[in-house]
Amino acid sequence: MSDLPYIFDVSGAANFEQLVIENSFHKPVLVDFWAEWCAPCKALMPMLAQVAESYRGELLLAKVDCDAEQEIVARFGIRSLPTVVLFKDGQPVDGFAGAQPESAVRAMLEPHVPMPPPEAADPLESAQALFDEGRIGDAEALLRQLLGEDNDNAAALILYARCLAERGELEEAEAVLGAVKGDEHKQALSGARAQLTFLRQAIDLPDAATLKSRLAQHAEDDEAAYQLAVQQLARQQYEAALDGLLKLFVRNRSYADGLPHKSLLQVFDLLGSDHPLVTTYRRRLYQAIY
Repeated sequence: MSDLPYIFDVSGAANFEQLVIENSFHKPVLVDFWAEWCAPCKALMPMLAQVAESYRGELLLAKVDCDAEQEIVARFGIRSLPTVVLFKDGQPVDGFAGAQPESAVRAMLEPHVPMPPPEAADPLESAQALFDEGRIGDAEALLRQLLGEDNDNAAALILYARCLAERGELEEAEAVLGAVKGDEHKQALSGARAQLTFLRQAIDLPDAATLKSRLAQHAEDDEAAYQLAVQQLARQQYEAALDGLLKLFVRNRSYADGLPHKSLLQVFDLLGSDHPLVTTYRRRLYQAIY
């Protein structure tokens, strides 16, 4: 017996009448006639279950053990195994005998059973994907809808704050982060706060072109190197910023009371531990320290 309610065993004529005939007036029922001694039956059965699962309840799968259910076998004239029959509105409408590939089974079902639409993606995952693609407005709209249904969703609040920050609404973003409760999303919250810090710092700094010009003239201008990294972080140029911060750390790790090291750790929080840049630069930082 399957754990899924739309895959079940049939035992007895009365049970067949209820589970197959009556059910088929509401949803198509695929009946798998099988036997324990039938090797092709056992090969076919898991594939039929997989097909039924893909219909997410719009197709029922009934399994009939022919050795135990001789009355049902005789009623429908089953002569070879496996035999699979599709019932709709109380009548057999299609089917096949012998093992068939999945493509053939689906082709048989297609005229009779509409495939359900794809399951809706998780709205938070969709919003994160939009944010990562730079579609901030679309991500923000989706998050507003999500927060309208659950205004305590910590992960949604943090991502919404990051959207606001990208649009320059720094104070509003800070207020949203202040509404986050609990420690479950501590790293993401630290990352969002780091983003706000970098964006605020960048407002009062020289532009990137000026800072690059200073570094071209004086490659060891630590202040220009740090400020350029902050400008790059504010514009999501993370690889360039990490590279600059690491070089500054190697050259002068005590700059501004260890600010390069602190900033690297903030960027790691901002990007998340699974980000490939974090993996690379965390290793390089470790090598530089030891």
